[in-house]
Amino acid sequence: MAKKQNANERIIIAVDGYSSCGKSTLSKDLAKKLQFIHIDSGAMYRAVGLYCMQQGIDTNNEAKVVSVLPKIKINFKFNAETNNNETYLNNKNVETTIRNLEVAAVASTISKHKKVREVLVAQQQLFGKEKGIVMDGRDIGTVVFPEAELKLFITANIEVRTERRFKELAQKGILTTKEKVAENLKERDENDVNRVESPLRKANDAKEIDNSYLNMEEQLNLAYYFAKELIKKNQAK
Repeated sequence: MAKKQNANERIIIAVDGYSSCGKSTLSKDLAKKLQFIHIDSGAMYRAVGLYCMQQGIDTNNEAKVVSVLPKIKINFKFNAETNNNETYLNNKNVETTIRNLEVAAVASTISKHKKVREVLVAQQQLFGKEKGIVMDGRDIGTVVFPEAELKLFITANIEVRTERRFKELAQKGILTTKEKVAENLKERDENDVNRVESPLRKANDAKEIDNSYLNMEEQLNLAYYFAKELIKKNQAK
């Protein structure tokens, strides 16, 4: 749980990057180390996608997806056992369900819809009103929080990303192949980079971290250094 901090200790940290680059892991760990709140924006699109799948809604039809948004409540609850925030869809824990490849593909389709993004971006911006948050996604530093004090852009080569994603799914008991994982990642990259609404791109003032050959501790220490330097500057003002 985030501690009560002075205003100059609280900043907004936006973490963007490609699928399976470890954005969420880095963001969670960085938030814990800073005692900030972590928000996984991608989980929100996945939750909408899961709801649409459950209700048999055509996710290519923007109007139909928008029409059910008022029926969807997404929030995050801290799980003391896992020491992580978990995603809830209409008061049901869907953290594991939304991580499978099928939901990921649907979420990628939904994220192309302008009106859907507008609704979810507005919700995401509410989380940042008090600052002291780390939020990861595809357009956090460019659209959701262009004023974020610290912007990180995370990348890694496709081979490394495929291996990481394959292991992650295996640990969760989700059976697939590396070929399918690689195909899914490439498709999501294509969608993220080329969509009309809020495409994935590195903000001009973002610090890029290529973690292809960095372990989690090395990546975290680098991000933490960037954050503490900014906080020190704020405190000196």
